[in-house]
Amino acid sequence: MAWTKYQLFLAGLMLTTGSLNTLSAKWADTFSAEGCHGDKEHEFNHPFVQAVGMFLGEFSCLLVFHLLLCHDKRRPEPSFNPGQSFNPLLFFAPAMCDMTATSIMYVALSMTSASSFQMLRGAVIIFTGLLSVAFLGQRLKPSQWVGILTTIVGLVVVGLADFISMDKKEHKLSEILTGDLLIIMAQVIVAVQMVLEEKFVSKHDVHPLKAVGTEGMFGFVVLTLLLIPMYFIPAGQFTGNPRQVLEDALDAFCQIGFKPLILVALLGNTVSIAFFNFAGISVTKEISATTRMVLDSLRTLVIWAVSLALGWEKFHGLQVLGFVVLLTGTALYNGLHRPLLARIPYCAAWVQDDEAEEQAGAGERERLLSEARVQAVDSP
Repeated sequence: MAWTKYQLFLAGLMLTTGSLNTLSAKWADTFSAEGCHGDKEHEFNHPFVQAVGMFLGEFSCLLVFHLLLCHDKRRPEPSFNPGQSFNPLLFFAPAMCDMTATSIMYVALSMTSASSFQMLRGAVIIFTGLLSVAFLGQRLKPSQWVGILTTIVGLVVVGLADFISMDKKEHKLSEILTGDLLIIMAQVIVAVQMVLEEKFVSKHDVHPLKAVGTEGMFGFVVLTLLLIPMYFIPAGQFTGNPRQVLEDALDAFCQIGFKPLILVALLGNTVSIAFFNFAGISVTKEISATTRMVLDSLRTLVIWAVSLALGWEKFHGLQVLGFVVLLTGTALYNGLHRPLLARIPYCAAWVQDDEAEEQAGAGERERLLSEARVQAVDSP
């Protein structure tokens, strides 16, 4: 079935804003400007300030939610489902995971290339799969295990490509290796966040925009407050600010004052994450979750192509191989191989049995979730 114009718009919006989110963050890292108190010109290296801006973008999803709700109430027949009421603290633990992982990833982005940053984020399926087995009691299919192993191979290839194509003038070897390892470490925390959301949040009927906005609210408030102690915590050469503290927010604002283009990059990051979340949720609703996953993989290609065009990194064939291997692993884990196997006569029956088993498992999970929701409503 052909896509409608609205579906094409949503797909384009998700691909564009998702790519801009990483590219604008990397763009901010390329600037240099004077700091406070006459400090000489230095790189804009303020990952925690950038993370605050990203959470502000997620926080704005709450505003979008309430605007949609108010607009729907004015209709003769309201159709917008706001979901059930819930305790906002339910999202505090996942939000703290999100805050920690995002901050680590922005630190890593300043140490490695934008394309490698995006590719290595694919490691999340490894840890999500393992934690789902350990803590949620889920059973992974053989194809998912193959997908995880394939993803591990892809990560090794991408890491090797970073090692070989390293630009010694731009980044030291230790910086690149540290950045890549930080990205993978952050995916462990993202996986914990996903498991927490599935275990404690999925039993509640919460609108996705409200969920994203609530997590963004916690992340924005907590990380903003943490900027105060970070201003005094020494970090040595780990940071690029003149005072060598964990984060110097005042230096960030001074640099923005001397070079306003940095503010454009930061606003691009904030606005793009808000639209990306809205577009992603809408794509899942209007098209499918599979399409959302494919578009999310395609934005890696867009980020890579733009980075090459802007001269931020050099082309290396190993990155192509790494991207293809990672894409294959993601496709296997998410079951995208099934339509292809269904066309093969000997495999069609196996695919049908596999899908029937998955639907039965999904039905059982939905039944358990429904019972949990009833208990949540009935409980004081």
